[in-house]
Amino acid sequence: MKKLVSILSIALLFSCHNSAQNSNPKQQEVINAEPIEVPMENGMAKAYFASGCFWCVEAIYESVKGVDEVISGYSGGHTENPTYESSNTGRTGHAEAVEVIYDPEVVSFATLVDVYFGSQNPTQVNGQGPDRGSQYRSIIFYQNDEQKKIIEEKKAALAKKLDDEIAAEVYPFQKFWVAEDYHQDFEKRNPNQRYIVAVSIPRLNRFKAKLPELLKAEAKH
Repeated sequence: MKKLVSILSIALLFSCHNSAQNSNPKQQEVINAEPIEVPMENGMAKAYFASGCFWCVEAIYESVKGVDEVISGYSGGHTENPTYESSNTGRTGHAEAVEVIYDPEVVSFATLVDVYFGSQNPTQVNGQGPDRGSQYRSIIFYQNDEQKKIIEEKKAALAKKLDDEIAAEVYPFQKFWVAEDYHQDFEKRNPNQRYIVAVSIPRLNRFKAKLPELLKAEAKH
């Protein structure tokens, strides 16, 4: 549940939102498309990741050295102008995603991929933690062949290490749709919200404990 925690269902208490999954043949066109490379602006590059609830993922990447800003939104689907409500139907193909704006002189794309795999359950299919559905699936978006190679090599190495299949899908980046204003910096602005307390903050703290060397000074405390 990401609107407000429902008292009607214990199952929804610690979930952003639950929905049925639906497939669409148009999704294959998205997967097979040519990637679009986003140009740098003022020395900053952009990378795109989906890893469950974007409230959680935004907070994780904002704690990383070299990351200037993180924006919550939607990507990976086949519909135009997705919204929170439409993506939660599971019929748009989009996943909750983040746009990470970073300084490549400080943090590399490869390290951002390490952050990605180090901040989730990499074997969970179609969700993270209590959040289930195709809109919460894990996707890493690549903008060129070099990024695709980095992703695939790290994914293969992790699969070998865990001796298990890695759930993250690898998509060519096409477009990022910015989410509604109330989703931006949600964890920071709502530290006492039940989902944030029960799911987001513990997930962030697990990441901090796992990769402390990647944290900004202020994020270590």
